[in-house]
Amino acid sequence: MTAENVLRALDAVSAGRAEDAVLSVRDLSVRFRLRGGRTVEAVSDAGFDLGAGECLALVGESGCGKSVLASALLGLLPGNAETSGTALLAGSEGAEATDLLTADERTLARTVRGRRVGLVPQSPAAHLTPVRTVRSQLEETVHALTGTSRRARRKAAEDAAERAAFPAGHLDRYPHELSGGLAQRAATALALIGDARLLLADEPTTGLDRDLVDRTVDELRRHADDGRALLLITHDLAAAARIADRVAVMYAGRIVEIAPAHRFFGPTGPRHPYARGLLDALPDRAFTPIPGMPPELSALPEGCAFAPRCPLVTELCSTRPEFTANLACHHPEHPRA
Repeated sequence: MTAENVLRALDAVSAGRAEDAVLSVRDLSVRFRLRGGRTVEAVSDAGFDLGAGECLALVGESGCGKSVLASALLGLLPGNAETSGTALLAGSEGAEATDLLTADERTLARTVRGRRVGLVPQSPAAHLTPVRTVRSQLEETVHALTGTSRRARRKAAEDAAERAAFPAGHLDRYPHELSGGLAQRAATALALIGDARLLLADEPTTGLDRDLVDRTVDELRRHADDGRALLLITHDLAAAARIADRVAVMYAGRIVEIAPAHRFFGPTGPRHPYARGLLDALPDRAFTPIPGMPPELSALPEGCAFAPRCPLVTELCSTRPEFTANLACHHPEHPRA
């Protein structure tokens, strides 16, 4: 089989997973209202499908809107946020899908969070109860999500901790006694309990050394391989390359490219200049940073938001490129040889 045929076959695998969608997002936008009538366009017209058995990595520089998108899916945005679009979470066994953007708080709290959608939070310390040990929080979550008997809860909690590489010797400690890396692993263990059909992992490798990064993302990958879906939000491109099936690149609140991971990280490379810049900035690649800074989300340009930093910019870039064929760019780069 030729290399081109192999790539086509791998593309078909990713497309097939997307057709069996656990989550379908269309035109998702999030706007924050500020004092003085100002607004922040945190997410603009995001759209993607996330299939059963698939890991989609959402990547981009800090502040581009990745975590806001995850918060919107779980109904965790502050009161000054306005959302539009749809985010359909598939029901189980033929049940009707749930639109996460319009579901009320009662539905989200009782039937979605933890049960159908798990979250590895970006700030784990804020999600751990400060007056409870890690063990008690794990056991309580096991009971709430699985109904496990009291006698079996201890082992189930220890098993969850082991999956997240959380050391058993620290289970009886309180959150303030944990390092940032240990708090991250405790939050991951909590998220894995219940085996939610969709897992949102928001920077799950923060504070971990490379070996623990690999072990953590491998466990998240196993979660997807069991027929569930994983949205990995990260700026760790090495972690994304290790486990992702597809990569969605976000810039200034907008998804600008979605590509199969084997193309994105392989010799072909991404087509959007910003995506190429992210890869070229890595130490094991060109180690060349992208010049300039991202625009303020409260003052986005009318045209392409990346234009001031783009080496391919022309007058055409003064108009906003449409997102078609998984790409939003007037001057997409040709595949590398």
